[in-house]
Amino acid sequence: MLAKTRMNFAAVAALFTAVAAGFLGGQWARALEAPKRVVTLISASQTITGEKIAYPVSQPAKVTAVVLTLQPGEETGWHTHGVPTFGYVLDGEVTVDYGDQGRRTYHAGEAVLEAMSIGHNGRNNGTVAMRILAVYMGAEGVQATEAIVKN
Repeated sequence: MLAKTRMNFAAVAALFTAVAAGFLGGQWARALEAPKRVVTLISASQTITGEKIAYPVSQPAKVTAVVLTLQPGEETGWHTHGVPTFGYVLDGEVTVDYGDQGRRTYHAGEAVLEAMSIGHNGRNNGTVAMRILAVYMGAEGVQATEAIVKN
């Protein structure tokens, strides 16, 4: 029975990889083929500014993923996040100003667990468009991003 289960798992994995190759393209399919190619982008219990990760618990869970694009010179505007937020820079670079906590620049291929209650503003100081994948790990009815007025 165990050998049959292993064979079925292998067949399902091969089928999934073949389907992924068709839908996602060769690079993603190759990453799916070999578990040794799994790379941990980030694993932490604190945000970049040292805040403890805290999930909203009053409502059912809700995960939202977006791709934000900033052209050279564009800014996000000062804001906070009411939920844990994972960011992964897809293209270009972004410099985030955390006020008293300083500034940090993130480049393509870098990941961050973004600040939650500490106001921050991202700016594309580069010469090409910056794209970042942002994943908000929140709850129904809880605002993922809140604009703030900075004097």
